Amino acid sequence: MSTTYPPKSSILPPSPPEAWEPLLRIARLAGRPLERFLRIEAASGILLLVSAAIALVWANSPWAESYVHLWHTPIGLRIGTFAFERPLEWFVNDGLMVIFFFVVGMEIRREVHHGELSEWRRAALPAAAALGGMLAPAALYLVIAGAPETRSGWGVPMATDIAFALGILTLLGKRIPAALRVLLLALAVIDDLGAIVVIAIFYSSGVALSGLLVAALGFGGVFAMQRLGVRTKLAYVAPALLAWAGIYAAGIHPTIAGVLIGLMTPVRAWLGSDGFLVGVRRELEHLTQVPPGTLTSHELAETLRHVDTARREAMAPSESLIETLHPWVAFGIMPVFALANAGVHVSGGSLDASSWSVAIAVAIGLVVGKPLGVLLAIWATLRLRIGTLPAGMTPRHLIVLGIVAGVGFTMALFIAQLAFKDASLLSAAKLGILAASACSAVLGLILGRVLLSPSTPAGAAQSADEAESSTAM
Repeated sequence: MSTTYPPKSSILPPSPPEAWEPLLRIARLAGRPLERFLRIEAASGILLLVSAAIALVWANSPWAESYVHLWHTPIGLRIGTFAFERPLEWFVNDGLMVIFFFVVGMEIRREVHHGELSEWRRAALPAAAALGGMLAPAALYLVIAGAPETRSGWGVPMATDIAFALGILTLLGKRIPAALRVLLLALAVIDDLGAIVVIAIFYSSGVALSGLLVAALGFGGVFAMQRLGVRTKLAYVAPALLAWAGIYAAGIHPTIAGVLIGLMTPVRAWLGSDGFLVGVRRELEHLTQVPPGTLTSHELAETLRHVDTARREAMAPSESLIETLHPWVAFGIMPVFALANAGVHVSGGSLDASSWSVAIAVAIGLVVGKPLGVLLAIWATLRLRIGTLPAGMTPRHLIVLGIVAGVGFTMALFIAQLAFKDASLLSAAKLGILAASACSAVLGLILGRVLLSPSTPAGAAQSADEAESSTAM
């Protein structure tokens, strides 16, 4: 029996007192299409695709030089004799992407604490699938491009882009059961963790001890503040920045600092939903006991502070930060990253034999290696009875899962930046990533429509069975 809740409505009046109603009405009318777009699950993937297309067209247009100049524009700070200056591309890849990895770290911690990775029986299948989906592409890459000058790119085809992959599944609609989305999400989380380990171990330069000491001070500050019960999130920005600076100075890629801070973020709420309701109800009861017209602004401010504290502590810090930062990451940071890194100048004559081997190896690693590794690992896990297949899943669903896992856009581009210092090899790797991601996306959509049929709601299926039974009688 389902419970019907009244529709949610805003407690605010239609417009703020200082707003001009005609202008406000025009603004709301213009904003409705954007709001509808942002509610679509695949919106982030669509925006990524648009950003990549813009970068690709721009880099191959008569204005290609302006694209290069934009991302190499020096930006910095100078105070007296101290100067810190880096190109705009660096601020995107080593600055903004730290926030992306911070969110990834929190999502990993959440899944391990109370999500799909909290029990080993549930985690075994996606863990094996992710491991197979990392090893097979890397092995295929080394077979094709194992020469000394190109072998450093073995980590490029290992990663799955969760935004694109989930976007493809969303476009398949009712053909995709909820269990498949959950399995893909768990696989992608473990895949991201593997990519982070690869970056930390294999794509960081020589480690400087002085930088590690600075980073330790930053992480130690975060830990100490947590033990002191500091709950204001902005207070953690200073030690987090110190940890980021230390990791960067140590020669380790600074995005690792974002992951580690994310893993340190608490996943348990102080009050929870029940505590929030009790606290807010108590404050409201207090307000109702005050005679009308006698409530002072000081008393109202005190009550609102208590309500705000209850609101802040109703959710775990990690959940609250994910909710706050996810839209900025999905609709801001990732598209900007795509715009800065997907601009590959496509010219067959500019690619030598080594560059072609990189492009082909990356493409085959993603399109062939990913599904092959994922499916073989799942088969072995089920055969050994280490993990179990979610209810409602069939081999056809797993084939679509493996194909869609070959969309390796954001993380693959990021690792390519670290793997290749040679501009021609980096461009080749990017070209392979873009071609493979597009191929996997189209193939996933086609196979999803051919192999999978739309699922029937349980109630409708039951009604159909009853109708069939009554007809037979």
